[in-house]
Amino acid sequence: MDMISDRINTLITGQKLTTEHIIEIFSSIQGEGKYVGYRQAFLRFEGCNLSCDYCDTEHRVGGHRYCRVELSPGSRRQLEIPNPLTPSAVAEYINNFADITPHQALSLTGGEPLLHTKFITELAPLVRLPLLLETNGTLWARLKKVLPLISIISMDIKLPGMVGQELWGEHGVFLEIAREKDLYVKLVIERESSTTEISKAIRLIASVDRSIPLILQPVTPHGRCKAPLPDLMLKAQDMALGPLCDVRVIPQIHVMLGQR
Repeated sequence: MDMISDRINTLITGQKLTTEHIIEIFSSIQGEGKYVGYRQAFLRFEGCNLSCDYCDTEHRVGGHRYCRVELSPGSRRQLEIPNPLTPSAVAEYINNFADITPHQALSLTGGEPLLHTKFITELAPLVRLPLLLETNGTLWARLKKVLPLISIISMDIKLPGMVGQELWGEHGVFLEIAREKDLYVKLVIERESSTTEISKAIRLIASVDRSIPLILQPVTPHGRCKAPLPDLMLKAQDMALGPLCDVRVIPQIHVMLGQR
């Protein structure tokens, strides 16, 4: 169903369709985490409940009159579509990508996608790709609402020194709920990251399930954040290799490749 059909359906049923302001819809290489290098479709939402020092994404709520939609997978040519969009309109673009090029998953990213659970609930049955949720790992009550619809969860653990607040409690509950899915955790590390905080994150994961993969991600320099020195990344991996079964160091590959 396209956007014209959406408007006709609204007139017939008299029901207001769910809509969201979407920042962009595109096809690219997954550049972070366990599935780095896989071809995925990406759906970027507005808004976030945190403010991380290293965030390089403009996701201001209401700041996007148009959604940037890639014309065909990998073309990098975009069309500006007026916001807001319905789930069925978004699904049409995603399914078109999948029809042209095989994709491993649809990555729900942002911002924080869990601020948009109603939209995700309506979108999920319309798309022909598994859903990968990229999340800051704090909104556990909202995760419960969409958990049956999600196949893969890429969860961040946020170090207090980089977000200005402690989120250990929220992260702990989130891990317990998310562990039933294909879950991996990303821990972004900068030059000034505390080994005490890194150790606490490792212990938190291990207390839930030591088989959960941990991706140690050196920060891509942005704003005040500087890239960590190699010694810190090696030390962080040394600290994690005992308590956890699967620990990898993976930078943001898409940045190296000049991709989004």
